[in-house]
Amino acid sequence: MGGGPAPSAGSLGANTHSSAPLAVRMRPRTLDELVGQSQLRAPGSPLRQLVEGDQSLSLLLWGPPGTGKTTIASIVSQQTDRRFVEISAVSAGVKEVRAAIDGARRELAGGGKETVLFVDEVHRFSKAQQDALLPGVENRWVSLVAATTENPFFSVISPLLSRSLLLRLSSLTDDDVRRVLDDAVVDERGLAKEFTLDDDAADHLVRLAGGDARRALTYLEAAAGAARSGGAKTISLESAEAAVDQAAVRYDRQGDQHYDVISAFIKSIRGSDADAAVHYLARMIEAGEDPRFIARRLVISASEDIGLADPTALTTAVAAAQAVQLIGMPEARLNLAQATIALAVAPKSNAAYVAINEAQADVRAGKIGSVPPHLRDGHYAGAEKLGHAGGAATPYIYSHDAPFGVAEQQYLPDVLADAEYYRPTELGAEAAVKQRWERVRRIIRGR
Repeated sequence: MGGGPAPSAGSLGANTHSSAPLAVRMRPRTLDELVGQSQLRAPGSPLRQLVEGDQSLSLLLWGPPGTGKTTIASIVSQQTDRRFVEISAVSAGVKEVRAAIDGARRELAGGGKETVLFVDEVHRFSKAQQDALLPGVENRWVSLVAATTENPFFSVISPLLSRSLLLRLSSLTDDDVRRVLDDAVVDERGLAKEFTLDDDAADHLVRLAGGDARRALTYLEAAAGAARSGGAKTISLESAEAAVDQAAVRYDRQGDQHYDVISAFIKSIRGSDADAAVHYLARMIEAGEDPRFIARRLVISASEDIGLADPTALTTAVAAAQAVQLIGMPEARLNLAQATIALAVAPKSNAAYVAINEAQADVRAGKIGSVPPHLRDGHYAGAEKLGHAGGAATPYIYSHDAPFGVAEQQYLPDVLADAEYYRPTELGAEAAVKQRWERVRRIIRGR
């Protein structure tokens, strides 16, 4: 470790006072205190190399809200013997970026400390602002730690992405969030044993948090306030529900509550409650939520929750997204409402969602196998001698020459010969797909 906390700038160094939000006061101070993200905390991991001062690295932290991105930056600021400079992509421009990098270069030239530059919400930077980071990263004048909730392959320029190590953070498990709550109840920085937390209240807060530690602590703080107002020493389920309901009335489109409402919106569509879905849509529209964000979630829902039970759902959702781009608000609210209602009343199937999840799980587990010889590329000299694409041993059967356009033939690798990923439901249009797919699968597999 370094010789003590490095000088820090910005919110990470300023919000440690007793009146700071509970989520800020309880921010882990070391990697060992960090909950979840075990892959990032392992010995020899890039993050440990950066924190323990063994190596200068530029990191890009990608993950949902409340998973530890800002916390990791805070740990770097406190545990390394480096200068720490924080820039918010919401308020900083090219001038501020260049000034930070020039300051880091002068510090190094004068024999001073290395600089860690933390950029929060880097996806909000324009291309020009991201370009301004490149000299500092490329010449290692700074160790960049950039955080984003957006897919960096779309929101971060390729030169910056290629010069940074991408670390992906996962949503916390329910057990992780429960540990965060339990620690906050007893820790001197938190509630300092002023209250006990009932199990059912804790379970309720964990469910509402949805894997977001910051949201869980925000709700816990509100529940503790409600209990304190009532003179209670126990945070009960009733006080937790009342406090969270009061907090949820407000909608901050830059904060965590926007995730609560969009979650309720999608779950209402999934549950086929068109009235509830339109209600949450109206709340987002009235709060000034980005309509493109709403449209993107509709497109996802069309495949995740409806799929082939109504193949037109995806077309409808994509059309609404295009309408948002073409005509904008407030008129596009009509297109979003139409798509929302159409998706809510559509028959539901998550068979496509389950299929890709299970297929990816098998691939990650190493169930890959070799492509069957008759399916391999045969458009080169010598392919036939290798038995590829129509060799004598296992000839490729051209499906269009077979009865009904379906041939008995092995398509999956041997290790997955019996795999059944797509299991259609009997709901909506997928009922007909199910009948056809079961017949086709029997023909293909000779059963």
